[in-house]
Amino acid sequence: MGRSGDIFKKLAAGATPEELSFSAPLDNGLTPISEVLRTPDEHFRDLPDFPFQPHYFQSRSHGDIRIHYLDEGPKTARETILLMHGEPSWCFLYRHMIPPLVAAGLRVVAPDLVGFGRSDKPARRADYSYERHVSWMSELVVAIGLDNCTLFAQDWGGLIGLRVVSRYPERFLRIAIGNTALPTGNQGFAEAFKIWAGVVSQKFPHWGLLVDASVVRTLSPAEQDAYEAPFPSEAFKAASREFPRLVPQYPDHASVEENMGAWRRVFERWQKPFLTLFSDSDPVTKNGEKIWQRRVPGAKGQAHHIVEKAGHFLQEDKPLELAERILEFIRRNPCALNPPPATAKL
Repeated sequence: MGRSGDIFKKLAAGATPEELSFSAPLDNGLTPISEVLRTPDEHFRDLPDFPFQPHYFQSRSHGDIRIHYLDEGPKTARETILLMHGEPSWCFLYRHMIPPLVAAGLRVVAPDLVGFGRSDKPARRADYSYERHVSWMSELVVAIGLDNCTLFAQDWGGLIGLRVVSRYPERFLRIAIGNTALPTGNQGFAEAFKIWAGVVSQKFPHWGLLVDASVVRTLSPAEQDAYEAPFPSEAFKAASREFPRLVPQYPDHASVEENMGAWRRVFERWQKPFLTLFSDSDPVTKNGEKIWQRRVPGAKGQAHHIVEKAGHFLQEDKPLELAERILEFIRRNPCALNPPPATAKL
């Protein structure tokens, strides 16, 4: 990891008690969004191994926000896989997983969360709330007609993607997750996460270096720059700075009740296939797969796996292995497809 790891360790070592005792941002998302930034297209030119064409959806649930997504493979495919990234990454994270998934005949959709990638970026940190993100991604799923889906989600992609599933469980056939959670305010902060949320995420100078520090392999300079590309200046980083403090780890965090409801209403009753693909070298989510294997009925008897020699962003360390395990998960768990939506008959 070299320089990346050195920056991470230096910031962590310099953490003060005040920085580690931050409070939950309870007032986020309560006022209208008044300013929106958009990263110029030239920042996304000549990215390594990223030949995909952009697609956009105009959301109006919370202001006028353009959401970017990749949409690869046949639109008429019988099944779709929805790939959800976390923070501070963007859909670039899935560049090596998309081709084998498309080759298997799937439609592959990979959105950029609002505030990340090519999606628009509300300018204030207070513009971002967990619930707004669930609304934005839910709106996208409905607007572009996603159905008969398998979800794969990591990091904040799981916190948001799983809540989207809880809103539209009938649209999803299967779920696979890696290095993520759906916290309900009773976990408290692990020391590694407290350092990340309180200090490192607030001061790290370059998100490409951060991703490099969070994987086992070494990213090339071009790959590191691709992760920083969506953020021409600090003004564009409001979401990536605020996200770690939005994680509902304590009872007074926002969205605790909503996550508890998702567990109770959906995931503790989820009979459809559910797979965990966590990694062996992520201190933040270590052992996080166990709660899903224990509490989700559909996780029983599945081929859960700990991906070896992979860090937090396991899509960077083992993309082809992940893609193959997801495809095998689909093959081993054939599901009856949903019929076309019902319409009223006069």
